[in-house]
Amino acid sequence: MAGEVFVDALPYIDQGYDEPGVRESALSLVEEETRRYRPTKNYLEQLPPININAFETELMKNEFERLQQRLPMDTLSMKRYELPPPPAAKISDLSAWNECVDNSMAQLDHQATRICNLELMLEYGCEAWRAYIELLMRCVSHSQKVLQSLRKEIQEINWERKHAQMKAGEKLKKLEVMWDELVKKNYEIEQACVELEEKLTDEQKKKLELLNS
Repeated sequence: MAGEVFVDALPYIDQGYDEPGVRESALSLVEEETRRYRPTKNYLEQLPPININAFETELMKNEFERLQQRLPMDTLSMKRYELPPPPAAKISDLSAWNECVDNSMAQLDHQATRICNLELMLEYGCEAWRAYIELLMRCVSHSQKVLQSLRKEIQEINWERKHAQMKAGEKLKKLEVMWDELVKKNYEIEQACVELEEKLTDEQKKKLELLNS
């Protein structure tokens, strides 16, 4: 059939792989074929071009540009945590003071939220981490079972392959012995024919030629 690959190697039976020079010879054949191989077709031509910027956000683009320009990273701004008073020019402006108060209230609410989150973490954090660790352990256990199943399948495939190759090896040995015996018999018959031809007289040879003609 077209495209069918015939594998004539029997690694469980074949011998001589560890002999000196065998590995070097195989590597030289691979290198020679690699040098002669010239791809004549783009195997990815049926696929659309890769868009490497598909998942870039605006923040990522700005960061990549900063890295390309070798600019230092901006330091962490702490202005949102500051509580500055109104500037000297607006020290008597009621709206400026209202903005400062609103900022203070926002900072107070933010700190209160942080405290609430810390209290929740102290109360439920241990249980949350325990549940998360249990989930991870179940994932690990499931992955180990899958791994054991795959290893078992691989072992069974290797055993079946070895069994088939050993069976084929026995058949090959029998055929090799049979071939040797046939070659030996053919040689003996050929030698016997030569000896008979030498024993024949000229007159008998002529009669034999006449019979054959």
